[in-house]
Amino acid sequence: MAVRETIILDQPAINRALTRIAHEILERNKGTDDVALVGVVRGGDHLARCLQQRIQDIEGVEIPLGSLDITMYRDDLASRGSLPVEKTDLLFPLENKRIVLVDDVLFTGRTIRAAMDALMDIGRPRSIQLAILVDRGHRELPIRPDYIGRNVPTSVSEKIVVQFNDENNPTEVRVAKP
Repeated sequence: MAVRETIILDQPAINRALTRIAHEILERNKGTDDVALVGVVRGGDHLARCLQQRIQDIEGVEIPLGSLDITMYRDDLASRGSLPVEKTDLLFPLENKRIVLVDDVLFTGRTIRAAMDALMDIGRPRSIQLAILVDRGHRELPIRPDYIGRNVPTSVSEKIVVQFNDENNPTEVRVAKP
């Protein structure tokens, strides 16, 4: 069976979405005080870096940035076989920070649940907010993003692919339909 792919966000659309999300983060938090970005490794970490740059361009302030590997917190680890463990990189204390957790695609909510568990094992942030580039629906857990680049209703059989270039900048988002 052939797979059909459709581009749903090109690079200019991704850039607009990330700029909008950066403004929304600043508005909701009334600036940058105690705000930090933490990206989920393999997608969210690259988007968090992009958001950090946009916030710096807007406010002139470099907010803390970290990455979080949730491999060992996954609830499907036994069924997935051997997964590579990446490096968690949080060089700032989480206490009293307003953490904006960043990921590329929100589907069932299980990855975000694992990320929140990992964050709470590391420290106790004041709050955790969620920024997502693409929300595709089909939630299995009561998790809702605070910032969304684009809502894309999908069927369970479809897949959302976020493409990054060699510099880890997002270049396009595609939906793959079997």
